[in-house]
Amino acid sequence: MRSVKSLLAAGAATLISSMAFAADMPIAAPPPMYAPPAPPADFGGWYLRGDIGMTNQSAKRIDSATAAAFPTTTTGLGFDSSPLFGLGVGYRFNNWFRGDVTGQYRGKATLHGSDTVLLGPGDINVNNYSGSKSEWVVMANAYVDLGTWWCITPFIGAGVGGSYNKLTGFRDDGVRYTGGVLSNSVTYFDTNGKWNFAWAAHAGLAYKVNPGFTVELAYSYMDLGDAAPGNFRAFDGSISGTSTIKVKDITSHDIKLGVRWDLNSPPAYMPPPLVTKG
Repeated sequence: MRSVKSLLAAGAATLISSMAFAADMPIAAPPPMYAPPAPPADFGGWYLRGDIGMTNQSAKRIDSATAAAFPTTTTGLGFDSSPLFGLGVGYRFNNWFRGDVTGQYRGKATLHGSDTVLLGPGDINVNNYSGSKSEWVVMANAYVDLGTWWCITPFIGAGVGGSYNKLTGFRDDGVRYTGGVLSNSVTYFDTNGKWNFAWAAHAGLAYKVNPGFTVELAYSYMDLGDAAPGNFRAFDGSISGTSTIKVKDITSHDIKLGVRWDLNSPPAYMPPPLVTKG
């Protein structure tokens, strides 16, 4: 009986000493909580751009002092297609908004069209116009990127600026029928250019080849203002003077292939270091 009591007393003493030792031990800190990686931050940076494409131009009408004074019908007025070339510099403000300033040369587009002017009973004059037109366009543009899927980003944009519209080789081959008599005339016009307010609307798709290089396929609607030839002279020198002719409301539907080079590539994302338990 005495041995049993001794055994119980020894066990209790051992238990009490173990609890005291555990109380003196420091409490281990819980493992750090897992924090998901932060999404890449928006970035800004400069870029260069270049474009090539084709124009599809039209004009609303041809105005002149004669057309303003008599009933006039315009037929077949338009331009042949022409190439365009552009360069620009821009800045990306974040991953959805960017802007650029571009300069564009639009090659010579052949002009064609005619006016039929009713000068009086039995007196009809037909003016057959020809020539070519080119432009220098400077424009500030802003774009909104609409999201990216499989490296393809659709975008829309708008721009405002100026267009220097230049007419060369403009001439009027006239035919007049009056009193049963048919007569012909040819009038030549000097080369002339003028600046106009211009604006544009853009839409397209951009494909990011790598972080610093993007290819674009874009459409632009351009409003280029008016164009006017210089002074005129008849083929026989019978008349000459200052022209009143204006090619009004020139617009164009452009298809362009462009590239962008980012001068400041987005910072590479570095994941947080792994935390291991010791």
